[in-house]
Amino acid sequence: MKEYSVSGMSCAACVARVEQAVKKVDGVEEVAVSLLTNSMTVEGDFDDGALRLAVTRAGYGIGDKGKEKKEEKPKNEKSALRLWSSVALLLILMIFSMGHMVGIRLPSVFTPALQGVIQAVLSLAILIIHRRFFIGGFRSVLHGSPNMDTLVAMGSGVSYVYSLSVLIRLFSLEGKEQMHALHGLYFESAAMILVLISVGKLLEEKSKGKTTSAIRALQALAPQTARVVRDGKEETVPMDDVKQGDLLRVLPGDLFPVDGAIAEGAGAVDESALTGESIPVDKSAGDPVFTGTVNLNGTLLIRAEQVGGDTTLSRMIERVTAAGASKAPIARLADRISGIFVPVIITVALIVFGIWMLAGENFGVALSYGIAVLVVSCPCALGLATPVA
Repeated sequence: MKEYSVSGMSCAACVARVEQAVKKVDGVEEVAVSLLTNSMTVEGDFDDGALRLAVTRAGYGIGDKGKEKKEEKPKNEKSALRLWSSVALLLILMIFSMGHMVGIRLPSVFTPALQGVIQAVLSLAILIIHRRFFIGGFRSVLHGSPNMDTLVAMGSGVSYVYSLSVLIRLFSLEGKEQMHALHGLYFESAAMILVLISVGKLLEEKSKGKTTSAIRALQALAPQTARVVRDGKEETVPMDDVKQGDLLRVLPGDLFPVDGAIAEGAGAVDESALTGESIPVDKSAGDPVFTGTVNLNGTLLIRAEQVGGDTTLSRMIERVTAAGASKAPIARLADRISGIFVPVIITVALIVFGIWMLAGENFGVALSYGIAVLVVSCPCALGLATPVA
């Protein structure tokens, strides 16, 4: 089994697309993609280059699990900054678009035409702040795999373009006709769609972060360096340089870096991180010790028996990660549904738009109903509900 990190996924439809692409690679026996951890596990005798190419052609990024580059700024912080800046602009936009409905009167200098231009500028600023929806949405269409971002981009984009056409026509009108046309603008809808979806995205990211905290807590137990004794000399080396059979010195308060046996010394060891037992265990020469446990007292010399991915802690992390990536039957059903979800929703939105047009409603009203179908039909919960639970 080999693990990879997958970037660019935004919903359960993305998970289904990646799995479909990977299953077509020769030699792949089983694949499981997790939206929760943005990871993928693949079993079988396959060509690594062909697998990476398949994921890339599907429109997603792929890397080795555990070797992802850390962002300079946490993702949640960036998302929150984008959200709050867009909320501030949206509040101003709502004053110009719907202030009259709550008794806010604008000075006479703000003519209908000027109000329309201000709404267009503010809405465009919000669209630029949340451009990732448009980039991700239209990129997925180019790769033949529309996703949730596509629905959001279409709903917001169509609202903005339609409102822009109404604004251009507004300049050729006068008096009450101009004011009536002003009420037909949907700039605030185009912006509101992105802001509300971004609130959900931020909550989603926080939920995913909390859910994967158990894995990160386990990973934090593994030391990054070890004191190796070679030829009578002690040196601190990265864990990748520790070999089976090496002698390691562990001082009081240190975490044991490998699984092994005590060669010299005696002391008490806190094994609660692995066993849950809070009472320290007395250890002496010949007794086993495990990665992630704490040497409470006494300087110990241990012989490494299991290193790297073979340690008890590493196997625990692997199994917890695999549990998060594995899918219950209901989750597999959700993936099959989400694979065709977006195209079906786009079709339904077009049908709704057509029905309202045939019913005699004007273009703006029919368009708003069609956009509503696009916006409320978010398949993210399909991919996150089961693993988060």
